Amino acid sequence: MKLFNRMFVVFCLLFILSIDTFAQDKPEFSLTADYFGKYVWRGQNLNDDPVFQPGFSASYKGFTAGIWGNLETTDIHDSSGDFTEADYYIGYSGTMPGIEKLGYSLGAIYYDFPNTTVPSTTELYWGLSMDVFLSPSITFYHDIDEADGLYVSAGIGYSVEDIFKLGLETPVSLELGASYGWANGSYNEYYWGIDDSKANDISLSAALPFEVGGWSIKPGIKYVVLASGDIKDTDFYGTDDDLFFVGIGFSKGF
Repeated sequence: MKLFNRMFVVFCLLFILSIDTFAQDKPEFSLTADYFGKYVWRGQNLNDDPVFQPGFSASYKGFTAGIWGNLETTDIHDSSGDFTEADYYIGYSGTMPGIEKLGYSLGAIYYDFPNTTVPSTTELYWGLSMDVFLSPSITFYHDIDEADGLYVSAGIGYSVEDIFKLGLETPVSLELGASYGWANGSYNEYYWGIDDSKANDISLSAALPFEVGGWSIKPGIKYVVLASGDIKDTDFYGTDDDLFFVGIGFSKGF
């Protein structure tokens, strides 16, 4: 019932977001469905087996609200076929007045963990990005609930369109990305058991997106390594300190 109530609240937000748009601009909706060989979040290997992660969002004039979930596909956590995470988020993004190449974003994320004993928590986030070579960005996530700490993610990305074609008509692009995560002592104490500010993770990714029948399909690979020796020594999630996995994502806008 708790999960249903959360979903109901978010869908109400989605409705409010688009309530007066039908006579003006129309809202944009997005449906995603991703399948990954592991579930790794900020360096934490939360599931060493494959997972299915669907999502739905609505956007209008810079505002976005949505739902994202993690479905267990194996019995590694005795939860095969169950959702073990449901995230609800709302945010706003735009460009700085007079500085078109400098973007900003801010919002809130509520993390719920049904079918587990993990307590729910809430983060506020704010970030900056630049529409220049390598698209540098930095985002601050402040947990105001259970962790009461700060996680910072800095990233870059590079893309090349139409590097080759599938068959005769389907162009395939290349997307490369890298990110670096750091957290303060409160955050690391909650998630890693280390009461000290530390670098958390370094992530490298590559993907080959293409479109078929109105759907965007993105097969890719990802490599994640723990950046702090102290965090590596905790063996907090019972896994190696470097992780390599593959996945495929499907998305459609309407």
